[in-house]
Amino acid sequence: MTTTREVRIGCVQTPALPTFDEAIEAACRLAGDAVAAGAELVCLPEYCGGLKSENGVLKPPAAPEASHPVLEALRGFSRDAGVWTLIGSVAVDGPEGRLINRGFLVDDKGEIRARYDKIHLFDVDLSETERYRESAVINPGGQAVVTDTPWGRLGMTTCYDLRFPHLYRSLAHAGAEILAVPAAFMKVTGQAHWHVLNRARAIENGAVVVAPCAVGSVPGGGAVYGHSLIVSPWGEVLAEGGDGVSTIVATVDMESVASVRKRIPSLQHDRRFSPPAQPESRRHAVA
Repeated sequence: MTTTREVRIGCVQTPALPTFDEAIEAACRLAGDAVAAGAELVCLPEYCGGLKSENGVLKPPAAPEASHPVLEALRGFSRDAGVWTLIGSVAVDGPEGRLINRGFLVDDKGEIRARYDKIHLFDVDLSETERYRESAVINPGGQAVVTDTPWGRLGMTTCYDLRFPHLYRSLAHAGAEILAVPAAFMKVTGQAHWHVLNRARAIENGAVVVAPCAVGSVPGGGAVYGHSLIVSPWGEVLAEGGDGVSTIVATVDMESVASVRKRIPSLQHDRRFSPPAQPESRRHAVA
């Protein structure tokens, strides 16, 4: 007899909203739609607690973790709905007046099971007029996180982390079967790279990728891509959000992770190697 570990996963595609109250209303309403569609694990995007920008600098509304209204509301939602919730991230107050871009995994009792502080910060020049400096206000994290769920181990990442495959490899080696990629991926880079990067992380690691992404114009400037994805460990797109506010849900058989990793056991084939020698010009520059 074939056994399955099926889980119904929902991705909530929220708009970028400038205040806590607006963010809470949208997140809870759309998360409720996911639960109504049968979701047992509800996943929200990066900065689902609110997002705005100012002159290329992200300025999300922030509060201390202990009294953060969005975290409190979504913990209550999880408890009342009896589902697990991945809170993609909210901005929490950090040391010396700076912020932390922090994600949470909350269980069906409303308890926080894991926290993740975004490691790689979005400092890019997309064009002469579109530049972003997340590090101007955010302190980076330094700890990779894998945690248990009823359906398998889940590795937590955030948005720009998607471009750093070694992070996902380390999560997979730590037992992650689900790789979470909540994002507020910018539209210009999303159109070019979002689908291929998420599918690559799934294929490379034989893991389910769950990537809820915020959508629409960002108050103050910029636009986020949407097109949330649930991807199988074989790289198949099981569900995709479009370019509007929405919710997607897909049933995932977690046994497919073991099956794919058995067929292509690349996680067992990693080998240590010495890095290439630096070019002569770089050695002189470093010296």
